[in-house]
Amino acid sequence: MNVLFIGGTGIISTASTRLAAERKIDLTLLRRGQHTVDLPKNVRTITADISNEAAVAEALGSLSFDAVVDWTAFTPADVERDIRLFRGRARQFIFISSASAYQKPVGRYLITESTPLANPYWQYSRDKIACEDRLMKAYREEGFPVTIVRPSLTYGDTQIPLAVNSWLKPWTAVDRMLRGKKLIVPGDGSSLWVITHNSDFAQGLVGLLGHQQAIGHAFHITSDEAMTWDQFYRITAQAASVEPQLIHIASDFISACLPDEVGGLTGDKSVSVVFDNSKIKRFVPGYCAKVPFAQGIQRTLAWFEADPRRKQIDEEANASWDKLIDAYESGLDEALRKFRP
Repeated sequence: MNVLFIGGTGIISTASTRLAAERKIDLTLLRRGQHTVDLPKNVRTITADISNEAAVAEALGSLSFDAVVDWTAFTPADVERDIRLFRGRARQFIFISSASAYQKPVGRYLITESTPLANPYWQYSRDKIACEDRLMKAYREEGFPVTIVRPSLTYGDTQIPLAVNSWLKPWTAVDRMLRGKKLIVPGDGSSLWVITHNSDFAQGLVGLLGHQQAIGHAFHITSDEAMTWDQFYRITAQAASVEPQLIHIASDFISACLPDEVGGLTGDKSVSVVFDNSKIKRFVPGYCAKVPFAQGIQRTLAWFEADPRRKQIDEEANASWDKLIDAYESGLDEALRKFRP
């Protein structure tokens, strides 16, 4: 099977690249090549910037593919470009959407692929919805062979996926734990959430490659392990051999003080979500997420511990969190003086 990944070296996609190579899939990555990465030997690379449509068309020449996966499309303009580039060139086009596109707030706790798509809080999610709409229109009107995949919060060796953390410098949260600093948990910590290891996600994604019956369908691919945010934080702390100092702050309060958090919290992580994975299991027999969070996060922390240079700290985020915690505790103290003089 001849497959093209647009991207393929990110947190989610790296595991899919490795698994496809292990399964002897004829895999090519289209990437800018700005960073040196350690790729499997049987994976080829085409160096081109997907945002330069003419250069990509020239680089691809007359090549065609059994499946194309775009890991890097985020806006309707991106998928319009993809439709032009891969119309007649791909037997299947897989668009990586997002489970954050599902209805917020949810009308029913158990999310299936038929759960409505609507997120008034996060532009990122609304853009993904618009991308899906355009691709499905192309499927209905011209037979463009799209399959939609919606990952939820997915991590690997390089990411520590806590609700309030620095995405680019994720060791920051563990560093706070180790220094006895408080960590912010949205709400009261009891919201259910699902976090998926990238090696588990890869099993489902690679299983869909070249799957003609999956064309026209949407799938989410997640773990079946649902836990509260308090549990995720405490399991991470246990992996770091430390007792965490957690502080629960309402998402509305967090977002009012730190507006950049509105999308990721109100539009995603502050509500309980549990995913029904029966559809991906029907299309990819044997799919089962096998990496429990307690095991996966140990591997992640070990990766950081292996090289001190990986333990970068987001001082700006630290300062913002400290300021937020101080504001919350000051308000709480004032409230207690009024109610318990």
